[in-house]
Amino acid sequence: QVEMVESGGGLVEAGDSLRLSCSASGDGFAKLAMGWLRQAPGKEREFVAGINWYGWLTRYSDSVKGRFTISRDNAKNMVYLQMNNLTLEDTAVYYCARGSTSNRFGSSAAFDSWGQGTQVTVSS
Repeated sequence: QVEMVESGGGLVEAGDSLRLSCSASGDGFAKLAMGWLRQAPGKEREFVAGINWYGWLTRYSDSVKGRFTISRDNAKNMVYLQMNNLTLEDTAVYYCARGSTSNRFGSSAAFDSWGQGTQVTVSS
């Protein structure tokens, strides 16, 4: 069972950058795809980014493609989300998510559990 704890959220201005971190515990982390989901107020949780078990394949939602980068360090059981050029629409709670397989990571349906989340607020 892999459990996740997110950190790194905060209040930033539009155009700023932020790096989220996810510390994963439990067996099997290195064998599973991981990802980031987010939920804005009044909206459903949505897929942001995913990465396969080894880290050489990634997927992004259209809204963040070119601005966000997901990465992982299996030796440290860590997943990261580098967010650049943040916009007001990026304001949400961000969740680190565990994949149910090693190589499915392109949508919310690929993930079966997530952490408590970290708040990211972008102001103008």
